[in-house]
Amino acid sequence: MRARKSTELSVPQFRTLAFLDRTPGASLSELAEHLGVTRATASANTERLVQRNYVERYDNPEERRRVVLNLTEEGKQHLYQTRAQTRAYITDLLSSLTAEQVAQIDEALGLLNEIFEEPLLGLSDE
Repeated sequence: MRARKSTELSVPQFRTLAFLDRTPGASLSELAEHLGVTRATASANTERLVQRNYVERYDNPEERRRVVLNLTEEGKQHLYQTRAQTRAYITDLLSSLTAEQVAQIDEALGLLNEIFEEPLLGLSDE
């Protein structure tokens, strides 16, 4: 198994940074729900990001039991840099495709989009 570079993020860590970028001041419970994990798992994940100075965690003065999470400037920079590197990597991978292959992928993605826009059978709230 390949060793992870110290600057790389795990997928849950990246998702945490992205969520906090979209939802500043989110609670630990909101983050856990978004990630689909327990509060304990979200807390451990967040602690690693706090130690790297990517996330700041503080108590809500209005609700003492509520922990509020925000990205630090360093966390934002790392998130944006990682996104840019990922886009460049994907662009490079896709640059070898022919116009016909791109059209096929576009059509397939359109079909998938239609499928996922339809209500899921058996999962309605009614």
